[in-house]
Amino acid sequence: MDFVLTEQQKMFRTMVRDFALKELAPGAAKRDEEATFPTDAYGKMGQLGLLGTGFSEEYGGSGGDTVQQAILWEEVSRVDAGVGAVCTGSISLGAYAIYKFGSDDNKKKYIPALAQGTKIGCFALTEPGAGSDATAIQTLATKDGDSYVLNGTKVFITNGSEASIIVVFATVDKSLRHRGIVALVVDKETPGYSVGKKEHKLGIRCSSTTELVFDGCRVPTSHMLGEEGKGFGIAIGTIDSSRITVAAQAVGIAQGAFDAAIQFSKDRHQFGQTIASFQGIQWMLADMATRIQAARLLTYQAACFKDKGLSFVQESAMAKLFASQVAMAVTNKAVQMHGGYGYVKEYPVERYFRDAKITEIYEGTSEMQRQTIARNLLHD
Repeated sequence: MDFVLTEQQKMFRTMVRDFALKELAPGAAKRDEEATFPTDAYGKMGQLGLLGTGFSEEYGGSGGDTVQQAILWEEVSRVDAGVGAVCTGSISLGAYAIYKFGSDDNKKKYIPALAQGTKIGCFALTEPGAGSDATAIQTLATKDGDSYVLNGTKVFITNGSEASIIVVFATVDKSLRHRGIVALVVDKETPGYSVGKKEHKLGIRCSSTTELVFDGCRVPTSHMLGEEGKGFGIAIGTIDSSRITVAAQAVGIAQGAFDAAIQFSKDRHQFGQTIASFQGIQWMLADMATRIQAARLLTYQAACFKDKGLSFVQESAMAKLFASQVAMAVTNKAVQMHGGYGYVKEYPVERYFRDAKITEIYEGTSEMQRQTIARNLLHD
């Protein structure tokens, strides 16, 4: 396996990094403090074609591969993980599900707007009683002629407040569990659809996280992804892919905190010298850098497997598990290295620390990743 990025991938990384530093970095702290959605920045990402990375030009995308997507979400999250979360919800979950499993008509209808950033998507799977156990979905899809009528509530939905295109999972028969699940695309304007409670969160605060309510919401059967009863596989297949995104996001958070720690260690003087001159700090930095690179390579490996058409379920689970742990460990060390300054909002490491935690939770908790990895190991 070649661990060296191609020239095209390097150029892409440079472009994204420059964009993130110029367009995302200046407002990151304010967006976090005020929990404001990055409308302008997200629109610019769409105009530049960044959101279309990984989608074919036939459907309004920019081309590129999964490694480029990993680079994109890493560089964005290196500056603002909240923006990274917005992108994950809309692109890596909502748009990907339609792109991978939707009909040609659905792809033509929805992917261009999502890939160009003129509309925002979301992925409505989680419910009050259906988190890690997605087979316990209670939202009901009742067949009525050429439509399904949706009734139920979703929770913890990223981009819930802003999404115009909603990929929702419901069951036609609760007793069928995973065999009864259907995936449908709902337009925001559909009668019976509404946004409920907005959560007040620890981190990734510029991305909205809300309830979604479906009350007699009528959706044409033509908006179904795949076949009736195959929705569970669509949900899992989408999440398997998006775990690479979360791993990349975690790497970006860790790298951003590490960058801040390096700079602080060079600027901060104690006992007549910079703290970077102390062996204890040097060893902390060495360990942080090594773990970040290991997480990055695991993430790139999973992306490469996906690009080559190989099974990547175990690789994406390993990357997500390890990278999220690294994000927590590195941001914790970065705060510690800053001392009291690490505990105040004037310095960015406390924001990185708060943002890191969610990477151990969404798109499958660390415990679920271990379950997936163990199941694959024992199956072999």
